[in-house]
Amino acid sequence: MLQLSYWRGMTMVARALLVATILVAGCTAHPRTAAEPGGTQPDGPQPTVELRPPPVTGSFDYQLGGVYAIPGLAVVVRDATEHPLPGAYNICYVNGFQTQPGDGERWLQQHPTAVLRTPDGAPVSDPDWPDEYVLDPSTAPQRAIILDVLGPVFSECAAKGYNAVEVDNLDTFTRFPGRIDEAGAIELARSFVTMAHDHRLAIGQKNAAETTDRGRHEVGFDFAVAEECAAYDECGRYAEAYGPHVLQIEYTDNLPAPFADVCASSDRAPMTILRDRLLVARGAAGYAYEQC
Repeated sequence: MLQLSYWRGMTMVARALLVATILVAGCTAHPRTAAEPGGTQPDGPQPTVELRPPPVTGSFDYQLGGVYAIPGLAVVVRDATEHPLPGAYNICYVNGFQTQPGDGERWLQQHPTAVLRTPDGAPVSDPDWPDEYVLDPSTAPQRAIILDVLGPVFSECAAKGYNAVEVDNLDTFTRFPGRIDEAGAIELARSFVTMAHDHRLAIGQKNAAETTDRGRHEVGFDFAVAEECAAYDECGRYAEAYGPHVLQIEYTDNLPAPFADVCASSDRAPMTILRDRLLVARGAAGYAYEQC
C-alpha cells in the first residue's frame, strides 16, 4: 500500500505513470487460462497449444478388438466409439479412408458419391475387410463430404479426453492405383491434420511407409503407427521420418522371425508390441500380447 504522504508529494504526471504501471501489472501477472483450475474460457482466438506426440517409454497396447484396463499403461489406442483409459496417453482410432464396419450402408444411402466405385458402378470394398467400403477422396466435393461426416467423430474424440487420433487406410491410393487420385488422398490427409490440430489433438500417420517423408513434412502428421513394419522390412522408413515417435505393432500370424529377434533389431520402434490379428480383449480366446 502507498504511503499517503508519498502520494501527495508526487507530481500529476508521476501519479499517472504509477497508476498505469499498477494496472498493467495487475492484468499480466498470473493470467488464467481455460486449461488452469478455476480458469474461464477467454474471448477471441485461443493461444496455440503444444501438441504432444505419444511417449517413447513405458507400456503400450493396441485395443481395437476389445478394451481392458492395464495398470500403469503409458499409451493405448482405442476405437473412437470407446472411452479413454484414465492415466494413459490415449489415441483415438478413426477409419478415415474407408467406412467403419457396419456403417457402409449409411454411406451408400446418404453419401453415395464419396464411395469408390467399379467401372460398372458397384461400391468397392476392402478385400481384407469386406465389411468396409473404400472412400474416394479424389475430388474436392468428395473430400468435403468425408470431412463433414468425420468432423463430429474428431470432436467426440476430443470431448472424451483423447490426446491424439490415428486415421487408418491412408494407403488406399496405393492399393487402388489409377482409381483413387494420389493428390486428392494427400489433400484429405492434410485436412485431417488441420481438423485434429483444431481440436487440440495430435495425429498419427497410419501405415503407408512409402509416404512417411511426405506424411511428416508435407502433410504434417505428428507421429506414426506402423503395423507389421518388421514383416515388410519398412521400420527404417518410419524411424527416418518420425524418429522415436513410432508405435509398432507386429502380429503373431505374420512374424518374419522370433519376436525376440524383432526386438533386437536396430530399427525397431522404442514402443513395439506383438498382438493377435483380431486384437481381441485380454482373456478372450486367441488373445496374444508381448512388448519389447
